[in-house]
Amino acid sequence: MTQLFTSRRIFAFLLVALLQFITMGLHAQAANASLSGTIVDGSGGAISSAEVIATNLGTGATKSVYTDTVGHYTVDSLPAGTYTVDASAIGFTMNTKSGIVLAAGQSQQVGLVLSIGTVVQEVTVNGGIESLAAESAPSGGFVEERSARSLVSNNYIENFTSPIADYGEIVQIVPGAFTVSADGVGLGQSKTYFRGFADGSYDIDFDGIPFFDTNSPSHHSWAFFPAQWDGGVDFDRSPGTASTIGPDPFGGTIHLLSKPLTTEQGLRSEVSWGTWNTQLYDFSYNSGLFGLLNSGKKMNLWADFHQMSSNGFQTQNYNQRDGGSLMFQYQLSPKTVLTGFAGVIQLTTNAPSISSSRCMLYGNSPTGAYTCGATSTYNGAAVNLTSNGLLPYTNSGIKFLLTAPNAADPANWFSTKYNNYHIPTDFEYVGLKKDFGKGWYLDFKGYTYNYDNAELYSNPTPQTDVSQAAAAANPSLVPGAIVVTTGTTAAPKTAAYYDGVAIASCNNTGLTTTYNTTAFPCGVDKYNSYRKYGETAMLTQTSSVGVLRTGLWYEWARTDRHQYPTDPTNNWADQALPNFSEQFWTNSFQPFAEYEFHATPKLNISPGVKFFSYSLDILHHADNGAIVGPLVSGCEANTTTGAANDNSPCSATVSDKGTFTAFVPSFDINYRIQSNWSIYVQAATGAAAPPSSVYDYSHTVSTTNPTPGLAVAPKLQKSTTYQGGTVYKAQRITFDMDAFMVRFQNSYSSVVDTTAGDPLYGQSIYYLQPSSTTRGIEFESTAVLVKGLNLYLNGTAGNSYYRGNFNVNAGSGNASAPAIYEAVPAGLWVANTPTDTEMQGLTYSDHGFDLGIFNHRIGEQRVDNKSYHNQSIVAPFSMVNTFVNYTVKSHSWVDGTKIRLSANNLMNTEAVQSNKLGGKASTIYLSNGLTCSTPTVANPCDAFNTNGPTAINGQDTPTIGAGRSLSISITFGLSPKGR
Repeated sequence: MTQLFTSRRIFAFLLVALLQFITMGLHAQAANASLSGTIVDGSGGAISSAEVIATNLGTGATKSVYTDTVGHYTVDSLPAGTYTVDASAIGFTMNTKSGIVLAAGQSQQVGLVLSIGTVVQEVTVNGGIESLAAESAPSGGFVEERSARSLVSNNYIENFTSPIADYGEIVQIVPGAFTVSADGVGLGQSKTYFRGFADGSYDIDFDGIPFFDTNSPSHHSWAFFPAQWDGGVDFDRSPGTASTIGPDPFGGTIHLLSKPLTTEQGLRSEVSWGTWNTQLYDFSYNSGLFGLLNSGKKMNLWADFHQMSSNGFQTQNYNQRDGGSLMFQYQLSPKTVLTGFAGVIQLTTNAPSISSSRCMLYGNSPTGAYTCGATSTYNGAAVNLTSNGLLPYTNSGIKFLLTAPNAADPANWFSTKYNNYHIPTDFEYVGLKKDFGKGWYLDFKGYTYNYDNAELYSNPTPQTDVSQAAAAANPSLVPGAIVVTTGTTAAPKTAAYYDGVAIASCNNTGLTTTYNTTAFPCGVDKYNSYRKYGETAMLTQTSSVGVLRTGLWYEWARTDRHQYPTDPTNNWADQALPNFSEQFWTNSFQPFAEYEFHATPKLNISPGVKFFSYSLDILHHADNGAIVGPLVSGCEANTTTGAANDNSPCSATVSDKGTFTAFVPSFDINYRIQSNWSIYVQAATGAAAPPSSVYDYSHTVSTTNPTPGLAVAPKLQKSTTYQGGTVYKAQRITFDMDAFMVRFQNSYSSVVDTTAGDPLYGQSIYYLQPSSTTRGIEFESTAVLVKGLNLYLNGTAGNSYYRGNFNVNAGSGNASAPAIYEAVPAGLWVANTPTDTEMQGLTYSDHGFDLGIFNHRIGEQRVDNKSYHNQSIVAPFSMVNTFVNYTVKSHSWVDGTKIRLSANNLMNTEAVQSNKLGGKASTIYLSNGLTCSTPTVANPCDAFNTNGPTAINGQDTPTIGAGRSLSISITFGLSPKGR
């Protein structure tokens, strides 16, 4: 509590200091005038990258600017006088407004409508409404919206996020959204949550093209679309409408938008230095409109190349990202535009598979709640398995993850020598936009993208080719090893240990798996690669009575995945039998149709339906028993001698196929109370196919498993969302609010069958969790306090509980056993769903300065322990970020040169943001409430209730929020003279 009050006092102090700074700046200002407004097309759609020229009729002086991704522009530092404003954009006819009289210090709103042309924007925002607050809002909805949506502005991305941010950091401004990143902003894989939905329960697309993994619809934040490529984010916190495509939109969709193209040439280079030796070098070029061979100025080119490197917040978690992107646009005719985009990323990092434990981060519990001892017993007395009797790297600090290579300690599995990660990705599309006239419009994109993840990582075991016998006889062969005798005098066991783990040679098959096959113990060779091809097409017809939208999304993908036990000490030599190896092919097919009926000038009613179709064809290769098993007897242990077989390169395969279909309807209403105030209601359904891992079960025939198969057939996950809200855009204030209820058939989970004698004993059994219902309210608001000074607020409050019945035999794998259903107890909260969230932000923009401070608080969350819910709590935490930017706006050749200072986590609150429990839940029998030790089908463990929450454990793996990071960036701008 003291820390919370201290953080609030510091935050209040910073706000006051910022206000004082702004006040001094205001007093120092000369009496300057400004023009601002929104440029839209005939249907009210915002036009980005439109050029706006203000001409002083008395002096002839001109100033030009370009609209942002939502069609907004501002021309400031104008002397008093009479002006003409001209607006133009590629494919549109110029429009002019004359006779605009500006007094000294006056601000006027001038909006213009351009005649229908080639570019119809994917996001229409507040068409025709003049609102200073909406123009300066970092995030906000729009009066046309039919669901809870927030548009994150390009101005926010460029001025109020870290220069190395990924989209996970960008979307944290949206109500209810929060992102967990252990290594720092933009460093490593981050995960974003909102409304109780984890990654894999919502869609992300780029310029309307869905991107996601093939084995589950999750996303890799660090491998695609860094901030250098993002021109804005349209965040829809709903299943969307029938025309919302993607594998998994039932939670919502994050629409990433590419950088807007401009009509004038510009060159930018950025250099950034920050905490943890973070460096960014970025070069971007915009050609402006140009032509070849006297063809007229019909082409536009944008390119960006960057390199980012950082040691990261966590020790030795080095990251390097090299990226390049290219966008080209060509106006084939006055009503046809061709666009091409290509982006490539190369990632290199040391990120391991091992996570740091509570013992490593914090050491022994000062209250004795847990211990970090590495001990055994001899004749009942404790003996140490390490030199100090503690687990390795106990109390190494909250930054601990890996260590640097050390020739004097070659067996250390935490060394970066044994943990490396390489991920190249690419993403390409070609788009065609065609206006056929009479309201008919086509938007088509063909695309392909690739993800290629190659990872080599150590298991938590000594990295040595010295055998146990040799190490026990001469422990100096493994530096750091000790010889320990455990057991009793009558039955002593003497063995060599390194860091508390018994030594086993890396080239000896020391791990025995199911079917008595074996595996190299020391490392894993992991590979996951897929290539996708697809298309998105939407045909729109606009008439006096409404808008018809119909189209199709289709995607085909091939995936290659494997994990092989490997020997890191022998040039990562792989074992013949993998942990698993598979190829699979997926097809996604979604035709849709919806009609936005303009019942009255103020009332729009939009019904729609989409057909969801997803098919999966998996080819499993024989493995060592970790997943499908050896499949044939030649790969199993010798049935006569019991000798293990680890080198038989079995060619046996087995396949699984699944097809999942559903009709997904949607319905929404938008009513304009006033031109700047609307209300909406929505009812929408969503569907998602199960992950490929539901087919990861033993396919090998044995005496205990004569007919391998799934106990429960996989099925679609579905959701139903009901929500309503309002959007209000006044001149100096905006206010967006919504209330929602989501009924969700939750994602698949898994347990290991621990019932001896069951056909799937020792295997992971996948099942649908109980249904859940999430209810809540959300709001966001921007207020213009004085010219240039804006206050942004958002907040959410709600709850998310499991409900319904659950088959407690799902974990047994015994399909023939009668189902035993148990009602979900009241009050079981869905994990990673905060009770509340809040954001406060204060920004100031004028005379080239962009200053901002944002405080983001995440309320209390619950933590699951495998299939048991509410087993622990993550306490509330807050993060404060501050930004100071100065941009040259001299309309000279150095226009756009910028200095940028940022501080993420200014208060250095290194709080726990998530936690994976290492202890076992204290389970009880369903029938009599006694402690559950050896469950049977007749007397299973209670599926929900435990003997209280799981106790804190030294092997918990909490995710700590990265500490304070500071950065300074300098952007050098070069533009044509006289801009």
